[in-house]
Parts: sequence; structure tokens; C-alpha cells
Amino acid sequence: QVRLVESGGDLVQPGGSLRLSCVVSRNVLGIYTMGWYRQAPGNQREWVAIITAGGSTNYVDSVKGRFTISRANAKKTVYLQMNTLKPEDTAVYYCNAVVDSTTTPLFDSWGQGTQVIVSS
Repeated sequence: QVRLVESGGDLVQPGGSLRLSCVVSRNVLGIYTMGWYRQAPGNQREWVAIITAGGSTNYVDSVKGRFTISRANAKKTVYLQMNTLKPEDTAVYYCNAVVDSTTTPLFDSWGQGTQVIVSS
């Protein structure tokens, strides 16, 4: 089965930057839309960013202009560059494949996620 391993989360001050990585155990990046999701304490998991197999991207409105999703297919890795971080970005961040034309995760099994804490 596909394994998803997120990394790169940290404690960072508001206005800081982080780059998250998601390593996928199978080379599906050229086939599936991939996405980042996040879950803040007490909240539902929400979609943050997606990138299609063709390279098109989309973002939840709250991160537009600050976050950039990208992929390196040969490395089986999806990235999320997060700039100008805000306290409301605090969450555990997860990656997954995404059902085309939706924000719905495709794989049933999630990784452990990576914790991002934005606080002064």
C-alpha cells in the first residue's frame, strides 16, 4: 500500500517560513492530483493546496499568496513552501492524493503528519 511520510514541520515565529515535504512510497505523482491538508486542534481536517499531474495548482483562500505547492516526481516528493506564516496556520499538516476535480483525499491511510506551530 502507499505510504505517506510528511516532514519539515517546526515551531516558527509569525512571519517565518517553512518547507514541508511529503515522500510517497510509490511513484504516483505523475498520475494523481496530490494535496496538502491540515488539522488544527478541535477543527476538522481541511484542504490547503493541490497540484494536478499536469502541474496546475489551487489553494484555499487563506493561504493564497503565501503558500506554494510543488512536486518532484522523480523524488516521489510533494512540497509545501509556506511563507509569511500566521498563528492560524498552526496545525498538523498531511499529504494525500486527491480525487480529480474535488478536494477529497483519495487514499484511506494517512501519514503521521508534521506539526507546524506558529507562535511568538
